[in-house]
Amino acid sequence: MATFLYRTGRFAFRRRHFVVLIWVALLALAGVGAANAPAAGSSSFSVPGTESQKAFDLLDERFPGAGADGATARVVFKAPAGEKLTEPAGKKAVRKAVAELRQGAEVASVDDPYTAGAVSKDRTIAYARVAYDVPGMELRDSSREALETAAEHARDSGLTVEIGGDALQTAPETGATEVIGIAVAAVVLVITFGSLVSAGLPLVTALIGVGIGVSSITALASTLDLGSTTSILAMMIGLAVGIDYALFIVSRFRAELAEGRRGEEAAGRAVGTAGSAVVFAGLTVVIALVGLSVVDIPMLTKMGVAAAGTVVIAVLIALTLVPALIGFAGKRVRPANAGGLFRRRGGDARHHGHRVPRAERPNMGTRWARFVIRRPVAVLLVGVAALGAVAVPAGSIELGLGDDGTQPVSTTQRRAYDLLSEGFGPGFNGPLVVVTDVKGTDDPRGAVREVTEELKGLDDVAAVTPATFDKAGDTAIITVVPASKPSSGETEELVGAIRAAGGGITDRTGAEVSVTGTTALNIDTSQKLTDAMLPYLALVVGLAFLLLIVVFRSVLVPLKAALGFLLSVMAALGAVVAVFQWGWLGSLLGVEQTGPIMSMMPIFLVGVVFGLAMDYEVFLVTRIREAHVHGERPGQAIVTGFRHSARVVTAAAVIMIAVFAGFIGSHEAMIKSIGFGLATAVFFDAFVVRMAIVPAVLALLGRRAWWLPSWLDRILPNVDVEGEGLRPAGAADEVEAPGPAAEPEPARA
Repeated sequence: MATFLYRTGRFAFRRRHFVVLIWVALLALAGVGAANAPAAGSSSFSVPGTESQKAFDLLDERFPGAGADGATARVVFKAPAGEKLTEPAGKKAVRKAVAELRQGAEVASVDDPYTAGAVSKDRTIAYARVAYDVPGMELRDSSREALETAAEHARDSGLTVEIGGDALQTAPETGATEVIGIAVAAVVLVITFGSLVSAGLPLVTALIGVGIGVSSITALASTLDLGSTTSILAMMIGLAVGIDYALFIVSRFRAELAEGRRGEEAAGRAVGTAGSAVVFAGLTVVIALVGLSVVDIPMLTKMGVAAAGTVVIAVLIALTLVPALIGFAGKRVRPANAGGLFRRRGGDARHHGHRVPRAERPNMGTRWARFVIRRPVAVLLVGVAALGAVAVPAGSIELGLGDDGTQPVSTTQRRAYDLLSEGFGPGFNGPLVVVTDVKGTDDPRGAVREVTEELKGLDDVAAVTPATFDKAGDTAIITVVPASKPSSGETEELVGAIRAAGGGITDRTGAEVSVTGTTALNIDTSQKLTDAMLPYLALVVGLAFLLLIVVFRSVLVPLKAALGFLLSVMAALGAVVAVFQWGWLGSLLGVEQTGPIMSMMPIFLVGVVFGLAMDYEVFLVTRIREAHVHGERPGQAIVTGFRHSARVVTAAAVIMIAVFAGFIGSHEAMIKSIGFGLATAVFFDAFVVRMAIVPAVLALLGRRAWWLPSWLDRILPNVDVEGEGLRPAGAADEVEAPGPAAEPEPARA
């Protein structure tokens, strides 16, 4: 592989005009496709195989045209203090608002609170349900404005009016802090390279890759039913890995220049060595993201595949566009002081009376590696104990899907949610829809009456509405209002009790009883994700373990990498729970409302973090193995690896943390929590696991770290990540004495 990538790098450097033209054309093509693509609607959410999904599908079949997918709004009215909504003034104001709501162009129906029984017992709170013909994400702005205008007119009459439901739902937007994240990345790159040109290359190439990836997703969003969250997550991951992959190629190129090689040869060797690490690091990320398909939730699968596609683009750009742009940059790739790689300004130091070039002085990576080698047990224990302590809150994680109750208290959706809880009870915001299929039973209505009576006798039931039959009379809908809030354990137990009671009714009458609705779907989704966690981990970690055995030709190093990842991800989950569920430091991060962690968060975090963790493992340990293969002792190989890659890995981690942290400014709870979780996980993995625990374990293992059974060594392919096969590839005339004459010379295009 190293030889193939070496030739690829030289070709891209030599034919840089052609390579750049291709990538610019792809960017333009993707941009045109995105601009001309039809507007994407809301992504359908389904959880195949669950009872709630089967019941929802049955409703869609038996109640056609009921607008199950249409947007809904609950306009909640509260009378002024000391007044009732049943008094003439209050009733007039409410009915005037209802009449105004019915004028909306996309409105299917509006319920009158006084005829629909939607007035609280104390007659101070009422609500009007507004149903629309289209999903919330497809509502025109004029429809949302009409809804808000009607509410405002009702407020003018003295009523308190708030709006809940998904009619006000809009595409998630990210905050301006994304720009700050990219700015931080730029500053880190300038400090790392000491050259504006070198710093700009990773940013430019990453933005091109993200532009192609996100534009392609936008172009295909309507066709493939991709939600707006998909492009945001793809941008988040693509930007982070795009900068990092380009960073490693540019860093290795400058290292080759420092050894006296000319531009084209240095580009070839950079792609042949660091490029090999990029390929395998990218493969681990792709495996982790595509592996999300084992969960069998279509939306999660699409998000993973789309993000994986952006990672693939980032890898291809690092292998081709980066060396091409290096060819255009020429000697400007070197730092302003024209020193060696990462050489600081200033004169040389003296050592025992002799002048020592700064490039030969121990850098921070060297000093840190030597410190760890001297105290491996202490470093290992402190690192594991610290991550273990941070991971403790993960044991109390509560999962769920967000509703209006998790919105900030400043939003009208949250205030409407609270008013409904005040007037109708905490369970009113999470009703359970009990679907009874009586097709083929001897007494359909008798079976439904039996179901209704059974439901009324269950614990934690506040109300049971009369059954509503379809036109054929073979399916009935019964709404059960729990006495507890939707996200409570009591409501979850009630769902289980209804399903258990339904089994007995089926045995007696033949009627099939199932539970659906948002609350039941949340419960089923959380359970499905929990059940899928172990198979997902087994698949992803297993495949990556085999891949790393091939890369490192070792059994213990991949095992260490997997265990280190588990420490990182558990600590990250603990931090997420502490902030978003317990509220620790929530005010500093803009978390206005705590609550259950998004059901998809743990498994998505596991997938992405595993891929990114393996990035740093590959980049760092590859350099250590390269030194070991070239004959250095285990301890010295660790020092050599850290001398060449610790600063670059640190810079890459800071950049990735900055990019992910930029998404914490999003107003979308899922995006905010994922951005925080990924930034935290990268911090733990890069600075605690890879920089401390990894060298400590390698120091303790010594030569045993690279042990591989002889029979396995014979059957494994030799991918030559270390670039050993490139040694005869560099001709003598490609190497010059270090100094000004070794500046990269642009080759003829």
